[in-house]
Amino acid sequence: MADTAAPPPAGGSAAAPAQTGAAAQLRSRAYVRLLVLAALIGVPISAAAYFFLQFVGAVQEWLYADLPRAWGFAGPPLWWPVPWLALCGVLVALAVRYLPGAGGHAPIGGIESGQQPTPVDLPGVLLAALATLGLGAVLGPEAPLIALGAGLGVGATRLVRPHAPQQEVAVVAATGSFAAISALLGSPIIGAFLLMEASGLGGATMGLVLLPGLLAAGVGTLLFIGLDSLTGLGPASLALPQLPPFAHPDVAQFGWALVIGVAAALLGTGVRRLALLLKPHIDRNIMLMTPVAGLAVAGLAIAYTATGGTLSDVLFSGESSLPALLENSADYTVPGLVLLLACKSLAYGVSLSAFRGGPVFPSMFLGAAGGIALSHLPGLPLVAGVAMGMGAMCVVLLRLPLTSVLLATLLLSSDGLAVMPLVIVAVVVAHVLAAWLAPRPSPEPEDPAAE
Repeated sequence: MADTAAPPPAGGSAAAPAQTGAAAQLRSRAYVRLLVLAALIGVPISAAAYFFLQFVGAVQEWLYADLPRAWGFAGPPLWWPVPWLALCGVLVALAVRYLPGAGGHAPIGGIESGQQPTPVDLPGVLLAALATLGLGAVLGPEAPLIALGAGLGVGATRLVRPHAPQQEVAVVAATGSFAAISALLGSPIIGAFLLMEASGLGGATMGLVLLPGLLAAGVGTLLFIGLDSLTGLGPASLALPQLPPFAHPDVAQFGWALVIGVAAALLGTGVRRLALLLKPHIDRNIMLMTPVAGLAVAGLAIAYTATGGTLSDVLFSGESSLPALLENSADYTVPGLVLLLACKSLAYGVSLSAFRGGPVFPSMFLGAAGGIALSHLPGLPLVAGVAMGMGAMCVVLLRLPLTSVLLATLLLSSDGLAVMPLVIVAVVVAHVLAAWLAPRPSPEPEDPAAE
C-alpha cells in the first residue's frame, strides 16, 4: 500500500501508468486486507459517532428542557443561556489552551479533511466539541466527527500494525472519517463527496482511497439504523420532513436562483468577515475572550427570544431545529424570519471565531430560513426557495460546490431531482461572487536581499 495515498499525476503520458498502477493495487492482497480493515473499523467508529451524537442531544435536552422544568420553570427563562454559554467559553478555552490537539481545527477555515489527529488529541477535541455543541454555540458536529473517526482509525492501525506505512495510516484515517460523518448527513454519498472535495482527492488513486471509505460508510450507516432500533434512542441522522411536491422549475424561478445566489454570497461573506475580524482578538487572550464570545451568543439568543421566538432557533447547530423550521414554516412571519437571520448569522460568526465545531448545519439553517422568507414573494415556491437557500449558503461557508448541491437536493427526496437545476445556478452564482467578495490576502513584503 505504499503508493495508495500518492499524489495523482498531472496528466499526459503519466496518466496511463498511473491507471495501470491503480488497477494492480486493486488486485493486490494488501488492498484486500485494507478493505477488510475498513469494514471492521467502520463498526466501532460508527458506534462511537452514534453515541457521541446521542450524548450531545441528551445534554442539550437536559440543560434547556429538563433542568428548567426541574427548577420550577415552565420553560427556560430569558436569562437561561447566559451561564451555560459562559461555561462553554471556559471549557473550550481550556481545551484549546492546555490539551493536545488544541480542541480540533478552527471552523472558520471550513471543513478540514486529511488531517490525522492522534488518539492523544481526541480528549481535547471531544471536550471542546461537547462544550460547543451541548451548551449552545452555533456550530455543528461534523468536524469533530471527522476528527474522531480519523483519530480512532489511526489508533486502530497503530494497534494492529505498529509499523504500518504512513500512506496506509492516511488511508485508514480517511476511512474512519467516512464512517463517522456519512450517517450523520443521511447518505454515505454526501459524506463521500464532502470528504473528497475537502481533501482534494482526484486522479487514478481516488478510487483506491474512496472504496475503503465507502465500505466503512455503508457499514456505519447500517449500524446507525440498527442502533436506532436496538437502543430506542431515536435517529441521529439529519432527516427533513415531507415538503409540498415540486413539479419543475420555470423562468421566474431561475431568476430567483440569481437573486438567492447573490443574497447568500453577501450574507455568508458577512458572517465570514465577522469571524475573521474577531478571531485575532480572541486568540490574543483566549481564556478571557472565549467566554465573552459565549456571552455574546447568549445575548443574541435572548434578543430573539424576547420577541416571541425560541432559544433553539438561534442556539445550537440547527440540525435538530431545521426539520421543525421547515414543518412549521407557515407559523413564521417575514419580520420574524429577518430577525432570526440577523441573530443567527451574528451568533454563527461569533461561534466560528471562538469555538470548535463544523460549519455545515448552521449554513443549511440560515439558507432554509432565508428561502422561507423569500418564498412569501411572488414566483418562488417554498421548496425551491429552501433548496436554493441551503445550497447557496453552504457553498459560501464551505467552499465545496458539489457537496453543497448534493446537501440541498438529496435530502429533499423526490423534490430534489426537480429542483436541482435551480440549486446548481444558485450555488454557482454564490460561489463565484463569494470569491470576489472574500478578503484579499495581504501581499508578502519584498525581500530586500533579492534586489
